[in-house]
Amino acid sequence: MIADLGQPLVPLLQKALDAGWLRQQVISYNIANASTPNYKRWDVDFGKIFKEKAACSLPLARTHHAHFAEKESGISGLIYRDLQSRLRNDGNNVDPDAEMALQAATVLQYNLLTRLVSDHLNMLRTAITEGR
Repeated sequence: MIADLGQPLVPLLQKALDAGWLRQQVISYNIANASTPNYKRWDVDFGKIFKEKAACSLPLARTHHAHFAEKESGISGLIYRDLQSRLRNDGNNVDPDAEMALQAATVLQYNLLTRLVSDHLNMLRTAITEGR
């Protein structure tokens, strides 16, 4: 019972924090390779992450053999390489200004998520101690 106190919000927020951390790594890798010829930028697909994790947050029962089985997938498979765009003549498609703006937005999202986790845990602490 005690182990279920943060369910289902805390595990979902943990996955979102992991995705933000992964995106920060990808962005820093892109910025580091901004001057490398023929380098193609990487990105993280947040939409797929949240759709998968939100769908898996409720327990599902498989009632028919033709139904899809529930599977747990990691976030590392949701990194993709942008091969379509081309920014410079040397084949590199990293725009350092756009990457820095994306990094700033990711930092803000990460800060919001850490604040949500902290507030949720504070509410649980208040409920456990009966407001004392």
